[in-house]
Amino acid sequence: MATVSTQNLALDGAAPVYSAASPGGDRFTPSRNTFLHVVNASASPVTATLTTPGNVDGLAIPERGVTVPAGANRMVPLPPGTYRSADGLADVAWSATTSVTFAVLHAV
Repeated sequence: MATVSTQNLALDGAAPVYSAASPGGDRFTPSRNTFLHVVNASASPVTATLTTPGNVDGLAIPERGVTVPAGANRMVPLPPGTYRSADGLADVAWSATTSVTFAVLHAV
């Protein structure tokens, strides 16, 4: 599982750097005003599944699957209370990784 750095979006604009989705999943630091931008350049839909390690009233929070259609992209908010694990990182698993890239972006 690869750990990816969060990129700050500057007020005068940004040119984000995208990482290839790793077959074993990826990790990053979730925070307020942080988004996962997934770009699917493949010919098939792909699902990004975000691990939700917490509980509410003793009940596990269901994992969130975000489907990105073929040739499309999605921006996914990352509230830390939902996705942060005990080590402070969040995990995403991919249903496929060919032609899938992503960036973790933080709006300042």
